[in-house]
Amino acid sequence: MVNSYAKDNMSVIFTDICVYIPLHKQKNMKIFFKSALLLTLSLLTLTNDVNAQEKDNTMDSVKLVRKKLYWSSGLDMMLFSTSQTEKILPTSTGLTPLRFTYLLNFGFNLNYDLSKNVALFTGIGFKNIGFTEKFTANDSTVKRRVLAIGAPIGIKFGNIRKQKYGFIGAGGDVPFNYKEKGYIKRGNKDKFNEWFSDRTPLFMPYVFAGIAFTPVTLKFQYYTGSFLNTSYTESVTVGGTTVNYTPYMNFVKNNIMMVSLGFDLRYSKKSKKVPVGEPVKQTM
Repeated sequence: MVNSYAKDNMSVIFTDICVYIPLHKQKNMKIFFKSALLLTLSLLTLTNDVNAQEKDNTMDSVKLVRKKLYWSSGLDMMLFSTSQTEKILPTSTGLTPLRFTYLLNFGFNLNYDLSKNVALFTGIGFKNIGFTEKFTANDSTVKRRVLAIGAPIGIKFGNIRKQKYGFIGAGGDVPFNYKEKGYIKRGNKDKFNEWFSDRTPLFMPYVFAGIAFTPVTLKFQYYTGSFLNTSYTESVTVGGTTVNYTPYMNFVKNNIMMVSLGFDLRYSKKSKKVPVGEPVKQTM
């Protein structure tokens, strides 16, 4: 009915324009064209509004059913990390200086909603992990980091649909690139990197816990094993003689801990339409 009403009025406007053009001067024609255009746009707007209302009314006869299995991001955009370190020769214990990385930490999660309040998730992620050491004796700094790929597994609990929940879990990372950089203040930097290096463990397990709030996430993560491989040995030449050297043997403990601020963005469709009265079956 609304569409036919709009079409009839459009016909009237078109007829008036055809009759009006030959009878008036150019100035009046411009005024008339503007008035006709405004009226036409008003009618089209009215038509769209009513059609939208009719479409919304038809929604009263359907219900929305959320999908239980879906993808989301595992994006840790800002990551603050330190190392719980214990060393001998010289003896030292405590946390290393705070390290900050940005953007080089991302991943994807596969989620399964057990209910509206509990969900399971796993996925795959990419991280830039490391720590910084400072030595006051000679005003020097050593930075160590790895690029790693890994997978978490965890559980969410709270209001899953509104993305207001807590989460806990565990996982493991596999480092594939190691980089070390050392320098004295206002001096030259010595650095190198190795692919699939033996300087770190082949597998780095961790536990984590956090909260999410539409859709920002705040997460604490702790690596249960040492970052450096204290058994790593390399050969060095001193005075023409080759000897074995263990550069990380002084590290009794070297566990990375971090706090990350990120986003949990849902990628797949949130729901599907099901007619009222039809048995509801959650979709995958």
